[in-house]
Amino acid sequence: MPKNILTFAVTKGRKNVKSFTLIIMADRILTHIDCFAGPGGICTGLHAAGYKTLVAIEYIKSCCDTYKANHPEVQVIHSDIRDVTAEQLLPLIPEDGIDLVTSGMPCETFSTAGNTSRSFYDDRQYLFREGIRVAKICKAKMILFENVPGITSKTTSKESKKLIVDVLKEELWQAGYTNYISVTLDSTRFGVPQKRNRYFILACRFPKWVLQPPMPKLRQKKVTVADALAGLPNVIANSGIEGKFYTDETSDYAELLRDNKFWRREEFPNDEILNHMPMKHRAYTLKRFELLKPGESLKSLFDRYQGEEREALQRERILPKKMFIKRNYRLVLSDQSPTVTSHCLDEFVHPICNRALTVRECARLQSFPDSYDFVGGPYIVPHIDRTVQDKYEQIGDAVPPLLAFAWGEQINKLFELNEKLI
Repeated sequence: MPKNILTFAVTKGRKNVKSFTLIIMADRILTHIDCFAGPGGICTGLHAAGYKTLVAIEYIKSCCDTYKANHPEVQVIHSDIRDVTAEQLLPLIPEDGIDLVTSGMPCETFSTAGNTSRSFYDDRQYLFREGIRVAKICKAKMILFENVPGITSKTTSKESKKLIVDVLKEELWQAGYTNYISVTLDSTRFGVPQKRNRYFILACRFPKWVLQPPMPKLRQKKVTVADALAGLPNVIANSGIEGKFYTDETSDYAELLRDNKFWRREEFPNDEILNHMPMKHRAYTLKRFELLKPGESLKSLFDRYQGEEREALQRERILPKKMFIKRNYRLVLSDQSPTVTSHCLDEFVHPICNRALTVRECARLQSFPDSYDFVGGPYIVPHIDRTVQDKYEQIGDAVPPLLAFAWGEQINKLFELNEKLI
């Protein structure tokens, strides 16, 4: 299939730091529908790989607001996906259908984080059916499902031995998507500076197509927290002063996230840093942060301080009464971060400064480009309200755009190799 090859360089001053090559279909651009779209992580990566996202479906309004601000060309449907009809979708897509539907349904019911999360057996575990339904309506050639690896061991109920993924694969087969592969990918192997494993199923309507997952580049350089935060100025907790201007420090990774040509976001300004506002912390919380060494967490402090010493810290509220395993982890500059989750505000402490991460710092760990503005929702909202996601939650629940980009490049190649077999 004919193709255009676009090459461009990331520069530092007058020096080329790194070059990137994109293969773009000359005959047409691959089309995409984004189910469970969140703030747009998948769309951002696919857009960089040359895709045209036509429709996004998302239930949370704050995510829709962020998505629309960063992808104004996409028709965003703010709705429970179960209520989206064929009458809504068909006028928005080509008559011959869509190339790719992506479906990253909510992962809480499959997550192994926390002690009770595996007890959730509710309708959310069957939301994969909506991705299949949308794909059938839109005559999608391919579907890409994404979730946490825990989905592979989740049963349909406590009493059953049948796995949810087996039900998913059966229903794919019944819907005509009889050709599929499944794989768990490590985001660090694709240039993302966080230890984030994700499970994928790529399904296709054409039995003869040869499907393969994206492969990490040989000798992929380890991208660290230091690389991720390079160029972002320090901001002071409780100051209310947002960091707007870059420092002279940089890294290949930081330059990539500032490169709007790579992300195909030339229309978005990136002269000033977005969403780099420090959070407010109580005095006793700041004292707790002071006790943390790189790689330590709240659990480390409970291990270190015992008996009367711990009780004294608890009376001063420097330590809470209860120990939370995943809380207040001080990042290590020379390593990748742990998985960025919707609770990342509470889970991470800056590797050097005594404060939580800013929204922009979390976005850097997730590989969102610097021009991506998280306009939707407040900075913080109680987790008890599941109809709103604050800026941190939006980032934590997203697919890393660089991982989505890797899938986009790979699916481009699969179409190039296989489309003659249709």
